Order: sequence, then structure tokens, then C-alpha cells
Amino acid sequence: MAVEARAEQAASFGGPAITSVRLSSNRENSAPGRGPALFNSLFEFPRVMIEAALLGMSWSTLRAQAPKGDGHPVMVLPGFMGGDESTLLLRRFLTSLGYQVLPWLQGRNLGRPELLEGAMRRFYRAYQAYETPISIVGQSLGGVFSREIARQFPQATRCVITLGSPFAATEHGNTNALVARLFEQMSGLSVEEMRSRFGATDPRAPLNVPTTAVYSRQDGVVAWDTCIDRDGERSENVEVLGSHTGMAMAPDVLHVIADRLGEHPTTWKKFDRQRGLRCLLYPTPANAPSAT
Repeated sequence: MAVEARAEQAASFGGPAITSVRLSSNRENSAPGRGPALFNSLFEFPRVMIEAALLGMSWSTLRAQAPKGDGHPVMVLPGFMGGDESTLLLRRFLTSLGYQVLPWLQGRNLGRPELLEGAMRRFYRAYQAYETPISIVGQSLGGVFSREIARQFPQATRCVITLGSPFAATEHGNTNALVARLFEQMSGLSVEEMRSRFGATDPRAPLNVPTTAVYSRQDGVVAWDTCIDRDGERSENVEVLGSHTGMAMAPDVLHVIADRLGEHPTTWKKFDRQRGLRCLLYPTPANAPSAT
């Protein structure tokens, strides 16, 4: 459906409508019912502190080496329980490169349906104002929301970059037990209910825009294999070495984001991990199984 038609449909409800769908029964489309490794969960917070310190030391170098932005708008969505303050460093970095950076302005991301609806309305209004496709960068749950926005408005979306986003999670066990319980309490939905309400039948169904899924096997919050996409002509996975919570401030992740935003959709190429010394920082990425 064209963006204009979706906008007309949304206008009658004061914003975009979210289509409810059911989960596929194909088990290959579901991640194993397990969460992150205990060791990674226990050391999640110390690693975040290390990543914040590394960003402070490498800020000037990151900015100098990153491709300059072309000025197109970029919307940044926070993870679960985070607000715009949690993506402040990322947004400042992108602003310094020359992008028009948009916070999500929805308060804390509690995973509630009305927050996704609000993000969709804000996204489409920004598209109308800028009159050009918008890139979306989403951390964790914000990345899950980003993919749903792109499904609803593909012509308004330039690219999607997800940071440790468990968009393929279909079970309670895919997430750290404490986080999963907190999510159910704050959102009023189980992981399964959120997936059936927000997601596509196949959570890894390809988007019609360039898509980059950044993930870490050392993720201490969600199972890393719920954060990877199927490899395709316009989709890719980039593995990093770090925490879940610190992805929006980790220097290696910010480098990937700047590199990906610098790609034009018509000439988009995948992240080249063999260039320079990148192979030392970015392991060979895993890919999700192909659809059957």
C-alpha cells in the first residue's frame, strides 16, 4: 500500500494503524527458547562502563574518520525502559556528522502499543515535513519498533539499523528472566503477545529498504540469535564485541552506524569488514536460516 494511502487510513484514527497478525507455526522462524548466557548477564553493567569510557577517549577520532552526513533526517528510538536521554550520545554524534537527528519524544519506551502508534505518527509527520525518506536507528526494543515502522511506511524509510534488537524473539525465554518479567509488568504484554500484535507472520520477513542488524554474541539481555536477519541483497548482519545496553555508545557500533547512514539507498553496499583493520574488530557475522 502506498504511503499516502496508509496516511489516509491512519488519519481517521489520529495516526497510523497497527495491523494485528498471528505467529507462524513454522518453528524455523522462531528462535530457540533460551536467553543470554549467565556470564554475559552478570557482567553487562561493567562492560557498559568500559564502553562509555572508550567512547570518551575515541570521540574525536570517530568523528574525524566517519563519513560526513548528507543532511538527511535520522530518527533514533530508545530501548526498553529508556528515553531520549539513553540515546543522547548517539544523537550528538550523528548531529556532529551533519544529519538532521530526531529524538522519538515518547517518554520512556515501555513497550506499550500506544507508544509504537505515537512513534509511527511522529515518523510520518517528519516525513511530510522533510519531504525525503528518513533513516531509523533503533536500540533493542526501539529496533523492533523501527522495523514495524518501516513495514508500514517503506516509501518514507531510507534505511533501518537495529542495535541488539530481538525482533525474532517469540518466547519469554529469549530474554533475560528479570528483564522479561519487567517487560510484561510495564507493557502489559508477554513477549508472545507483543509479537503476535506487532510483528509480521515471519519476524524475519525482509523489509523493502536496506537493513542492518547489529548484534553481539556477548549480549547480556537477549539471546543474540534473535537479533540477526536473513542475509539478502538489501539486508545484513554486523557482529560486534560488547554489551547489549551499551550499543548506543560503543565506538565500534557508532562507526558502523555512521558507515551505514553514509550509503545511498540506490547504491547501497554491505558493510565491508575486510577494509583496513575492521576484521580485528568485527567477527564474521552469523546469518539466520533461510525461510522454507
